[in-house]
Amino acid sequence: MKYTVAIVAIALLAIAVNGAPPAGQQEAQVVRYDSDVQPESYKFVVETSDGKSHQEEGQLKHVGTDHEAIAVRGFYTYLGDDGQTYTINYVADENGYQPEGAHLPRAVQ
Repeated sequence: MKYTVAIVAIALLAIAVNGAPPAGQQEAQVVRYDSDVQPESYKFVVETSDGKSHQEEGQLKHVGTDHEAIAVRGFYTYLGDDGQTYTINYVADENGYQPEGAHLPRAVQ
C-alpha cells in the first residue's frame, strides 16, 4: 500500500512540474495509458500525441526483511528540439538511478 501511495505521489509531482505548455504550443493528449498495480509490483505504459512514450515496471524485492526495496526498470522517448527522437533506458534499484542513452556520456571504467 505504501508503494502505491508513493507511485501516485510521484505521478502527481510529474504533472505539477511539467505545467502548461509554452505559448504557441498545443497541449499533448494521452493516446495510450495502461497500468497494472499489484501489492508487490506495478507496470505502466503512457504515450502522448507529441511522440513521447514512457514504459516502466517495478518489483518489490526482499519482502518483509530489513532490506525491502523496489527495483524499477523502464525507458522513455521524446522528440528533441533538433527533431531527433531520444531514448533513455534506466534501472533504479539499490545501486541508484542508472540511465543509458546513445546521447548520454558514459562513465569511464
